[in-house]
Amino acid sequence: MEKLINFITNHKFYLPIIYIIVGIILNAIISGFVNKAVKKHKNKDKRKDTVISLCKNIFKYLIMIFVVLGILNVYGVDTTSIIASLGIFAAVIGLAFQDILKDFLAGITIVFDNKYSVGDTVEINGFKGTVISLGLRTTKIKAFSGEIKCIGNSSFSEVINYNLADADLFLNLNVAYDTDIDKLEKILLDMKDEILKVENVKDYKLLGVDEFGSSSIVYMVDITCLAMTNVGVKRKVLKLIKKRFDKEGINIPYTTVDVNIKK
Repeated sequence: MEKLINFITNHKFYLPIIYIIVGIILNAIISGFVNKAVKKHKNKDKRKDTVISLCKNIFKYLIMIFVVLGILNVYGVDTTSIIASLGIFAAVIGLAFQDILKDFLAGITIVFDNKYSVGDTVEINGFKGTVISLGLRTTKIKAFSGEIKCIGNSSFSEVINYNLADADLFLNLNVAYDTDIDKLEKILLDMKDEILKVENVKDYKLLGVDEFGSSSIVYMVDITCLAMTNVGVKRKVLKLIKKRFDKEGINIPYTTVDVNIKK
């Protein structure tokens, strides 16, 4: 019985158990912290889940290494040389793959900061296009003319993302000077429900007379639409307005040429 008590109270018995328990608790705390931070992001993303899983595994293996080194130290193993060897090995790996590591860490930052996602229209280092691939090392962008550029994630610090906010489409409507402005505004207001039904349109407002042109009055309306859809929305809305103006007798001024033929 005395031998059993001495064995249990020996630091070589209980310290390894304490190290293991502490390691398990640390791993649980870190995993809980990461999960809590992830819940703040509403958008689910497989790529982000992959990065989160990778980070959890890195922390888990680091904790395991420290636990094993602590246990070896309890049993009298000189862990200093092991740590030094690991440090030298890590330094060699870091120097050999520093560019890859930079791209990798930058990729993780892009995912967690939500700078852009696949399908977003962005401009990076003067190259504008749609993101077709977002990896942990590189980002592939396809220009509207078809070119695809592969950019290292650590090769840029600034990015313009055209999809993070809605776009405002300001339409200048030219009408004749003899147009009744009150009648014009009533017609445009009556069209609100019809315009809001256009795909990607989110809001529609009348801004009023914006300019007295050389041959027309310029009336401005503001249409809020999803980012990068303003060109398509403009075409559809102008078609609706033209049809309504024709029906209501609202004249749109245009240049005419008088030709006189002398006999």
